[in-house]
Amino acid sequence: MPTVALAITDGMLHLELSLACEVFGADLTHIANPWYDFSLCGPRAVQVDRFTIEPDHGLDHLAHADTVIVPGWADTDQDPPADLVDAVRAAHAAGARVASLCTGAFVLAAAGLLDGKRATTHWAHTRELSRRHPNITVDPDVLYVDNGSVLTSAGKAAAMDLCLHLVRLDHGSTIANKIARRLVVPPHRDGGQAQFIATPVPEPRNHPLTDLFPWVLARLDQPLTVEDLARQARMSSRHLGRHFKQVTGTTPLQWLHTQRIRHAQELLETTDDTVDTIASTTGMGTATTLRRHFARTVGVPPDTYRRTFRAQPLITSPTQPQQTPPQ
Repeated sequence: MPTVALAITDGMLHLELSLACEVFGADLTHIANPWYDFSLCGPRAVQVDRFTIEPDHGLDHLAHADTVIVPGWADTDQDPPADLVDAVRAAHAAGARVASLCTGAFVLAAAGLLDGKRATTHWAHTRELSRRHPNITVDPDVLYVDNGSVLTSAGKAAAMDLCLHLVRLDHGSTIANKIARRLVVPPHRDGGQAQFIATPVPEPRNHPLTDLFPWVLARLDQPLTVEDLARQARMSSRHLGRHFKQVTGTTPLQWLHTQRIRHAQELLETTDDTVDTIASTTGMGTATTLRRHFARTVGVPPDTYRRTFRAQPLITSPTQPQQTPPQ
């Protein structure tokens, strides 16, 4: 049974802490059995907002966990507690996968776990994280960063994205999607997705691309051009580009490329189609083209992605029948 330890100390942000407890600490054996052996680890009873939390173990217990999660805390003007930093560093040295939620990245940075790596935190604190730790490549425009044994997330909802990403790594996409459905949240948002959109997306009926998007998504297998999209939208290519920038923040071709890659991800997770077939279905033409663009966009080849995120059958106890998860 995989073990997850949540490192807690005074002043932790209650939302990020609660999200981790809800994903890893709830009894979800009706969805995947075994689930996680979850514990709270802290130096003593800690104060989180108006609540006092009694940990299950001391901070030294972090070194016995497979995964250590460090929530953020409010007072980032102060250095993180030395005992917490030392315990997280020791846990990683002992082989634990360490993930920070929101400003918990400051703890990982102080422990030296982010030196020479790319990382993120809540966008409002990325400049300060970069100032204090110049050896870290701080990316303010992503939801989370996965460096293998060290992961960091932005704040609030992005913390849930990282938690579900960890579940996906451990149990596969089918289980992660079931957990997301239970929590009524999006099942999968790429870590590279922007933390926020500077230009608000208009309501669906308030912009001229409303009918174009579903038309394109139904024809991803076809070699569409900007001229094809402009013709369907009944506007010039220049006007189309302007509207795309306003609505999506990107160009028509980049948006189309992203949709092809996302559709390829879905097919790799949920079907046995060959890479050649998926390349044709997504409009990439050949397997070679798909592999090149997929690796450049996602960071791994299609075959590696499939092995990592392939939907897996629901695991149940030998003595318990498979149950339907609550809606």
